[in-house]
Amino acid sequence: MHRGVIHALAAVGLAVAGIAHASGTIEALARTCNNCHGVNGVSSGDAMPSIGGLPESYLKTVMMEWKEGKRYSATMARLIKGYTEEEISGLAAYFSKLPWTPVAQKTDPKLVERGKQATQACVSCHGPTGKAMMPTAPNMNGQIAKYLELEMRKYQDDSVPMPAMMRMMAKQVKPEDIEAIAHFYASQK
Repeated sequence: MHRGVIHALAAVGLAVAGIAHASGTIEALARTCNNCHGVNGVSSGDAMPSIGGLPESYLKTVMMEWKEGKRYSATMARLIKGYTEEEISGLAAYFSKLPWTPVAQKTDPKLVERGKQATQACVSCHGPTGKAMMPTAPNMNGQIAKYLELEMRKYQDDSVPMPAMMRMMAKQVKPEDIEAIAHFYASQK
């Protein structure tokens, strides 16, 4: 075999091995996310969001915001700082390919009805039932109610670093409607 062909085949082999290694690394990193976000990114915790099936661009953006200190999360900001941008991109792609699975949870019917009436500021990005209308917004249908409530309260608190656009929209929500909105979106399948 010609020496140039051997070198070319070796280079292709190394590239394929690199891709397989990168894929294996991302899968290993993703498995560590199961501890908080649940198997396949479907949460079983009170204040931990489901992430499987969220839009890739949203997942990458939110992780980069934590890494850069533009979004507050006591846990994620510390964890994500050690990841490279390539690992963050890989994790975003990995979780976005999983199915979005609304979490079955108990909601208060009175809060659900009140929350439905209070979602005017949310509909343009998150849709009338919480199914995201754009790739930069997360699904909220079937998301953990307590998590949604905590996040909305962070957006309304100017002392907590959060993205400006969502902060502006969240400020349109009356504080007394936050729990109701969270129950409404949590109840949606």
